[in-house]
Amino acid sequence: MNAAILEATSRVHPSTTSTVRRWAGRVVTAAAAAFLTFDTAVKLAGATVAIDATTELGYARHHVFAIGLIELACLVVYLVPRTATIGAVLWTGYLGGAIASNLRLDLPLASHVLFPLYVATLLWGGLYLRDPQVRAFVRSPV
Repeated sequence: MNAAILEATSRVHPSTTSTVRRWAGRVVTAAAAAFLTFDTAVKLAGATVAIDATTELGYARHHVFAIGLIELACLVVYLVPRTATIGAVLWTGYLGGAIASNLRLDLPLASHVLFPLYVATLLWGGLYLRDPQVRAFVRSPV
């Protein structure tokens, strides 16, 4: 890791996050987590809407449960404060695949292709607001 990043993150103390910023981060995180929890639950339950949407993207019916398990793993890792950054990275990879799937089918840009980017923005935005180490990493010169 870059020495400047290590130095910047070592200087940061959790108390440097204001109460307002921390709560804003929690609210943004809760919004993203609520959506992703619903999406995960629908897939794990094998709901018709999840099966139809997934097969329309070109995936087989039996993939829906596996996708739900992957989402569940990403969600758990993201919601544990100590591993939230790793969870955000995992979600970013997953959501990048969703963008590629939607783009491949030439679906509408703003409502379908970029929707996973909106979710990723909420995930990272919430983490940025509530985690001083993430802010230090983003602000540090590379």
